[in-house]
Amino acid sequence: MTRIVIPDDHAPVMVPSAAYRKLAGFNVYVPDGRPASPQELLARIHDAEIVINIRSTSRFTAEVLSECRDLRLISIWGTGTDHVDLETARARGIRVTNTPGVSAIAVAEHTLSLIMAAAKQTVAIDQQVRKGNWPRALTLQLRGKTLGLVGTGIIGREVARLGRGIGMKVIAWTFHPEGDAIEWVAFEDVFRRSDVVSVHVRQSPETTGMIRCQHFELMKPSSIFINTARGAIVREPDLIEALRSGRISAAGLDVFETEPLPRNSPLFGLPNVVLSPHCAGITPEATEAGLDLAIENVFAFLAGRQMNVVA
Repeated sequence: MTRIVIPDDHAPVMVPSAAYRKLAGFNVYVPDGRPASPQELLARIHDAEIVINIRSTSRFTAEVLSECRDLRLISIWGTGTDHVDLETARARGIRVTNTPGVSAIAVAEHTLSLIMAAAKQTVAIDQQVRKGNWPRALTLQLRGKTLGLVGTGIIGREVARLGRGIGMKVIAWTFHPEGDAIEWVAFEDVFRRSDVVSVHVRQSPETTGMIRCQHFELMKPSSIFINTARGAIVREPDLIEALRSGRISAAGLDVFETEPLPRNSPLFGLPNVVLSPHCAGITPEATEAGLDLAIENVFAFLAGRQMNVVA
């Protein structure tokens, strides 16, 4: 029987799910906790034919994949693939699938919540009120302002729809612009013209570090920067300096260069930042749909049907 390993279901989301019951009768191994090292990951999956990957902290490097002689499929819960060496996977005939689109609404809603919280200074004002103060902050009205998107995949387009819904003007840059529903602009113009810049590209060699100090220099001092994509797309020290110096007014961040965010991160000391723990796509609805699709990708692979293939 095909051996399926779920090496990193911690904190558990797959095993308690309704989707997991579909694997009843299969040869499934779910070890406790997350693998603490590449060696531990390899020890868990070395004889697997199929891996269902839950956490991006599991790094499927060339070294790990080269030792998995029976591995034929990595089914990822989520859309990100930056933790998998796709070139090595292709060379070894290992298919890689993901679950695109299932968390688009959740991530877009979370993006809007960060925009609102940063614009209205919700966290800072809440803290002042709790201390007995009664601040009269001048917050940003979003209606009539410009929302600039970096990337317009499924999530980016949903953010555009929500932005328009509260009366914002939407402009965007993407690698492959299509259609006329969005005003397409140059990459630098997103930063130059926008009151809110929101990032929605995937992390890849092409996008890693693509947003840096010169882009923050283009932004209005009153503008807000939002990232619910991947932390490494932005040079974090450059963003911190832009926030610290007042080059931009605020940020809302769900993703970081290092996760969990280190306790000595300068971001904790900045009052103009709203932080969340890479949880934008985690709602009961999105979680269940994504886990179900990850399992359906396994069934499609075994049956020779079409899958959500990335490699």
